[in-house]
Amino acid sequence: MNLSSLGWDDAFQAHFEPYINSDFQVARVIRAHKHACDVIGAQGSLIATCTGRLLHETLTHAELPAVGDWVVVRPREGEKNADIHAVLPRRTKFSRRAAGDRDMEQVVAANIDTVFLVTSLDENYNLRRIERFLITAWESGAKPVVVLNKTDLHDNPDEALAEVIAVAPGAPVIALSARDSIGLESLDPWLKTGSTIALLGSSGVGKSTIINRILGEDIQDTGDISHENGKGRHTTTRRELLVGPSGALVIDTPGMRELPFWQTGMSAVEDTFDDIHTITGQCKFHDCRHNGEPGCAVHSALEAGTLEDTRWQSYLKLQREQSFADRQANASLERAVN
Repeated sequence: MNLSSLGWDDAFQAHFEPYINSDFQVARVIRAHKHACDVIGAQGSLIATCTGRLLHETLTHAELPAVGDWVVVRPREGEKNADIHAVLPRRTKFSRRAAGDRDMEQVVAANIDTVFLVTSLDENYNLRRIERFLITAWESGAKPVVVLNKTDLHDNPDEALAEVIAVAPGAPVIALSARDSIGLESLDPWLKTGSTIALLGSSGVGKSTIINRILGEDIQDTGDISHENGKGRHTTTRRELLVGPSGALVIDTPGMRELPFWQTGMSAVEDTFDDIHTITGQCKFHDCRHNGEPGCAVHSALEAGTLEDTRWQSYLKLQREQSFADRQANASLERAVN
């Protein structure tokens, strides 16, 4: 298989240079298990297992292969198996805090060009959740696109579209109905050969239906709307990289009930709340705490109604959570090093 059709380029080639004068090859992870992966490269599909040395030298679980990673493998002669000797540096990665009590990073997907942040216009619709997903998407290094699915279930999808555009500065926002195949052509600009797209969102928002429409066949299982809560049913159970007829590489992910931050930089918060960042820059004093100081532009915007209090409170909440997540991540890394 042509590596460029899998997203390989000169930047990844430069990272592979130290391994060229040997029998090493490169492959891309399409499914990840505990210490093994299904990978695909120029020689086709292989089942690849991390070497003991790689496992020993890896400081954190997040450094092990994830879906979308490029890995250095050595195929076993006469077998469809290979050993993974290294993970090439990631261009982008979408991470969150792993479930459970331990402070660990979970890499959801790597080397993504575009993140489709999917929400549905039913009971799942929540502007605050969209803001949270946008912060993590900007931090990943990929370009976020907000996809409002199930327009057929909303009385006024144009109104919802306008609401989301207002809270997603810098990110395209599109509305469609995957079930009825309405508006799917609006995804085409991002579905290019060798480009990697990840679909992220809560359970039941219709990610699998969108992927089936992109792929042109029913690869992923889909679920009906639950009559109990008006939400779609969760169907995807694992992360997987798939190749569409356009040549685009699509990563489906299980629905996320929550998205706890993992070392989200302040720049990502500012990108998501660019309107608020602009307002705070207009305060009379550069160290304004926006708590009643004279000349506070935030106070003036709230009074005038040009800044909604719900968005301001969301900004403060996510900013606090981001700072806490950074402290946890740094402490976790120090423990791993020591």
